[in-house]
Amino acid sequence: TDYGSSLTVSLPAALQPHQPFQIIVRYTTADGPAIWWLDPELTYGNAKPFVFTQGHSVCNRSFFPCFDTPAVKCTYSATVKAPAGIQVLMSATQSTYLEEEGVYQFYMEYPVPAYLVALVAGDLIHADIGPRSRVWAEPCLLPTAISKLSGMVERWLAAAESLYGPYIWGRYDIVFLPPSFPIVAMENPCLTFIISSILESDEFLIIDVIHEVAHSWFGNAVTNATWEEMWLSEGLATYAQRRITTETYGAAFTCLETAFRLDALHRQMKLLGEDNPVSKLQVKLEPGVNPSNLMNLFTYEKGYCFVYYLSQLCGDPRHFDSFLRAYIEKYKFTSVVAQDLLDSFLNFFPELKEQCVESKAGLEFERWLNATGPPLAEPDLSQGSSLTRPVETLFKLWTTEPLDSVAAASSVDLTKWRTFQTVLFLDRLLDGSPLPHEVIKKLSECYSSQLDSMNAEIRIRWLQIVVRNDYYPDLYKVRRFLENQMSRMYTIPLYEDLCTGTLKSFALEIFYQTQNQLHPNLRKTIQQILSQGLNPLPAIDTTAVATDTPAMVLEDKVSEATNGAISLRDVNVSA
Repeated sequence: TDYGSSLTVSLPAALQPHQPFQIIVRYTTADGPAIWWLDPELTYGNAKPFVFTQGHSVCNRSFFPCFDTPAVKCTYSATVKAPAGIQVLMSATQSTYLEEEGVYQFYMEYPVPAYLVALVAGDLIHADIGPRSRVWAEPCLLPTAISKLSGMVERWLAAAESLYGPYIWGRYDIVFLPPSFPIVAMENPCLTFIISSILESDEFLIIDVIHEVAHSWFGNAVTNATWEEMWLSEGLATYAQRRITTETYGAAFTCLETAFRLDALHRQMKLLGEDNPVSKLQVKLEPGVNPSNLMNLFTYEKGYCFVYYLSQLCGDPRHFDSFLRAYIEKYKFTSVVAQDLLDSFLNFFPELKEQCVESKAGLEFERWLNATGPPLAEPDLSQGSSLTRPVETLFKLWTTEPLDSVAAASSVDLTKWRTFQTVLFLDRLLDGSPLPHEVIKKLSECYSSQLDSMNAEIRIRWLQIVVRNDYYPDLYKVRRFLENQMSRMYTIPLYEDLCTGTLKSFALEIFYQTQNQLHPNLRKTIQQILSQGLNPLPAIDTTAVATDTPAMVLEDKVSEATNGAISLRDVNVSA
C-alpha cells in the first residue's frame, strides 16, 4: 500500500528487561514515495543523474525500515557507495569519503525522528558562505547561490541564537535541488534542502531559508510527538522566523510578509468553509490518511497566531523569547504534545497562571486548539502600514467603479516595490477575477511589460490573472512561461486555471510539447488535471509533436466535471 506494512520482530524470551540487543534487517528498496530518481535531462546541467529523498511526513518507511513516527527519535549512521563524480550528502553531523572505494560514511550524533533522515546525490559542488555554512548546487547554479546567500546565513543564525539559544547542530549547509523537488524547502538537520527555482525570488528565498533556520530549534530539536499537532513545529517555526526577520529586516517587512500569508489563510478558509475540521490546530488523523494531507495554512498561520497571542500575554516579546529558550533547553532532542508547551508556559509565567489566562472567555487555550475556523485573534500589523497601504490604495484604484483613476494607477512603478507588495496586490486582483474587460486591458497596458522582467513568484500571479480573465493578447506569455518551467509550484496553478476556464485545449497543446521535460510524478499530476471531464489522456510520444501540433483552440466545448478538491490556484501560496 502507499503507507507500507508493519514488520513485527519477536524478541527471545530469555531477553532481560533493559538488556541491550541488536536487530539486523536486510532489505532492498527501489522506487518508493521517499525516493526521487532523476535522469540527467531533469537537472539543470543535463550531465549526470540525480537522486534525492523526501521523508516528510511518512515517506521514509519506503527508504529504510524505521519507527516512522515523530514520537520516536534516534541517532543513525549510513554507508553510501556512489560512482565517481557523484557527490553524496546526508542530513548528518559527521561525514567521511573513502575515494579509492567510492564510499561515503555518515553519522548523525543527535537523535532525530525518521522523517529528518535525508540523502541527495548528483553533480554537486560547494562553496563556503559563512564560518559554519556552505552551499551545494549544480555547477551552473553555484555562482547565483553564492551571490544570494554569502554572509546572510550566518547573520540569520546569529539572530536566532540571540533569541533562542545556541545552534546545536554544528553546521548549517544548504543544497539546492532541481525543480522536480516537490516542495519549496525541507528542514533536514545540518543540510536544508531548497528548490533551485526559488533562487530568482530574493524575498521568498530569504523567508524560506529563515523559516528552515527556525526549524533547527522548533521541529528538529523539539518535535511534535504526533502529526495531529503539526502546528507545534510549523506554528512555532513561523513565529520564530518572524522574530528573526524583525531583528534583521525590521518590523515593517515582517508585517508585510505576515499580511500576505494571512490573506492566503483567509482565502483558504473561504474555500474550505469555517467549520471544516482541517482548520483545527489539533486535527484528528483518521486511519489510512497521509499526514501530509493535513499540511495547510492553518498549521502555519493559525498556529502562528496562537503563538503570537501567547507572546502578547507576556507583555513583551523578549519575555516570551526567554520562555522559548527555556522550553528548548528542557525538551531538546525529545518530542512533545501541546499540553507540554502550554504547561511549561504557565509554569514559566506564574502570574499568568494566577490570572487563569488559559480560560479567558472566547480565547481559551482549548478553544484555540479545537475550534474550527479562523484564528481567535490576529496580530497587529500596523507597523507594516508604510508597505501595505500603497498596495491597498492601488487595489482600490483598480477596483472602484467607474474606472476613472487609471492615470493615477498607471503612474505607480511596480519595479520600485518589494516583491511581497507586488504579490499581495496581484493576489487581491486574483481574488476579484474575473475583472471587467476594460480593467484587465488597462492593467495589461500599464504593468504587463514591467511584470515580464520580474521574478517567477510575481509572473505566475500575473499569468493566472491573464488566464482567469481569458485575456487572449497575453496568452503567449503563459505558453512561454510553461515552456520554461519544470517545478510543481510554477506549473500546477496555471494548468488548474487553464482547465477551469475555456482554455483546456491550449493547456493540452502546451503539455504535449513540454511533458518530456517534467518529472514523471508531476507529469501524472498534470495529466489528472487535464483529464477532468475528459476520457483518460493517453501517454503521447512528443518527439514528433513540433510539426504535428494542432493550432491553438481558444474554446473548449467539452463540459467540465466538478472537482471537489481544493486547487492550488485558489491558495496562491508557494511555501
